[in-house]
Amino acid sequence: MSGAVIGSVRTWLRVEGFVVLAFAAGLYAAGDYSWILFAALFFVPDVSFAGYLAGPRVGAVVYNAAHSYVGPAAVAVATLASGATPELALIWVAHVGFDRALGYGLKYPSGFGDTHLGRIGRAQAEGKD
Repeated sequence: MSGAVIGSVRTWLRVEGFVVLAFAAGLYAAGDYSWILFAALFFVPDVSFAGYLAGPRVGAVVYNAAHSYVGPAAVAVATLASGATPELALIWVAHVGFDRALGYGLKYPSGFGDTHLGRIGRAQAEGKD
């Protein structure tokens, strides 16, 4: 698939995802926030899969909005500016890092399996790389 990173660059991006996950979880632990809340909300960004019910273009936009660092950064700025604690942003960042570490990248409108980190799912299993 053109547009997807390969080789050592892909590996570095996945390692980066793991580091982001670990860093966010470490900050979460240091903040002494509820791990029950963490577990309850960790996969909430995956609700964005529902965007694919409207087709691959809409699905990619909705998924990418929920799986980039822009959203959690905005939430962090807003919560810190208001004096609130940033645990929701940290959970969200941890989720994005987790997905990237596993190789789930931002989606292209050509289909759910086409990501910036390479093909995933059926597309990968069928050897369409």
